[in-house]
Amino acid sequence: MDSFQGLLSGFQVALSFEGIMFVLIGVVVGTLIGMMPGLGPISAIAIMIPLTYGMNPAPALVMMAGVYYGAVFGGSTSSILLNAPGISGTVASSFDGYPMAQKGQAGKALAIAAISSFIGGTVSVLLLMLLAPALSSVAISFGPPAYFALMLMGLTAISSLSEGSTTKALISAVTGFMVVTIGIDPQTGTQRFTFGNVNLLDGFDFLIIALGLFAIAEVCMLVLNRKNRSLSDSQKLGSLKLSKADFKEMSGPVSRQSFVGFILGVLPGAGATIASFISYIFEKKLSKNPEEFGKGSIKGLAAPESSNNAATSGAFVPLLSLGIPGSGTTAVMLGAFLVLGVQPGPLLMADRPEIFWGIIASMYIGNVFLLVLNLPLIPYLAKILSIPRPLLISLVITFSLVGVYSISFNVFDLYMLLVFGIIGFLMRIYSFPAPPFILAFILGGMMEQSFRQSMTISNGNFNIFVCSPLPLTLLIIAFLSFSVPGILNWRRNRKNAKV
Repeated sequence: MDSFQGLLSGFQVALSFEGIMFVLIGVVVGTLIGMMPGLGPISAIAIMIPLTYGMNPAPALVMMAGVYYGAVFGGSTSSILLNAPGISGTVASSFDGYPMAQKGQAGKALAIAAISSFIGGTVSVLLLMLLAPALSSVAISFGPPAYFALMLMGLTAISSLSEGSTTKALISAVTGFMVVTIGIDPQTGTQRFTFGNVNLLDGFDFLIIALGLFAIAEVCMLVLNRKNRSLSDSQKLGSLKLSKADFKEMSGPVSRQSFVGFILGVLPGAGATIASFISYIFEKKLSKNPEEFGKGSIKGLAAPESSNNAATSGAFVPLLSLGIPGSGTTAVMLGAFLVLGVQPGPLLMADRPEIFWGIIASMYIGNVFLLVLNLPLIPYLAKILSIPRPLLISLVITFSLVGVYSISFNVFDLYMLLVFGIIGFLMRIYSFPAPPFILAFILGGMMEQSFRQSMTISNGNFNIFVCSPLPLTLLIIAFLSFSVPGILNWRRNRKNAKV
């Protein structure tokens, strides 16, 4: 009953004229930022912090929360239409969204993304309202050993991201591991693989990798195949209507991955990017037709879209309940809380219920705004595909360069964008899949840090990974995930050989 009363007080904040106005401003700004490759909610929230000086904390924080989940909602647009992820959390959406657009189903892909995002966001807000206090203790229980086991479990699914040869997928993943080690060792301060170049001390930002391997590589492929490829299909919007069969195909992935995304979002450090990859892999393993993934599968688009939006709400659990940021964006949000004189944590619900429940209530309204705003815009957004190819290539390159430069204002990053673009182009030419590279880059740093922290805690004793039930369970799942598909393939090949 307390939660219900608190939510009613939150709706009083969110449904006031001031609350509705700031929710609308937040989701519109977030959607526009999410559509632009390279720009993300972190920069937008950081820019808005000085603008909120002197404001009432409740509507100011509601607006910044709207920017966060609005950016994730809108980030799928450039991923689907241009294969240029707007933010890191929508990289997995391009795996099947962009092939759908190439087949003349851009309208359908955008509609699936909007509806899946709305459902994922709404389910996660309900879970946030009901489970925030209980899940905060779960987040604390994930120590370094459990995080290492969780990251390892994610990496065992690399073979699921391969487009043919498992060997090539593993080579791609190892390369991603090598790239993530470049920079200063966070534990010892030692320089690794920088070759004396000060520009490499901080390593590579994720968006440099993602835009290089996907957007710039796609531009190279467009140029290479300019005489051989017809744009007649890719220029078509296609129908926006989803059939009963489409909804039926979406229902399973959306319902499952909304929960998975929320739970992964609760874990500090996981976030929407990891949630979207894990959900994509999960659905591919469950699918009876996994070969359809990567070629325009509805499930392959619905799963990451529902998961990444659910993860954004999940990230607010440790922030509001414990005062612990669960992602880079919520770390900036924590700064916004402190600047506005609000201390998030266990006492926030009791001391400032209008803020705690106001943010949660605003998410209900914000998700409705996002769906209502985005669905009518689909025909206009899809017109991007009808832009002449030379102009489209120029726009993709320009957005990618501006987005990467805005991260650090360093020209060196632009050179690295082109380098990774060439690497991505060569990977496509020689059929090396890019998703394992991306997944290893995302998980590699967290996996290494968790492993070394575990070794420090245990004084080098590996028993720390098996003496607790949580990491042991995750390691068993990881082992089964890696070994069972290989055993089944071996048995299938042996059976076919006998026949």
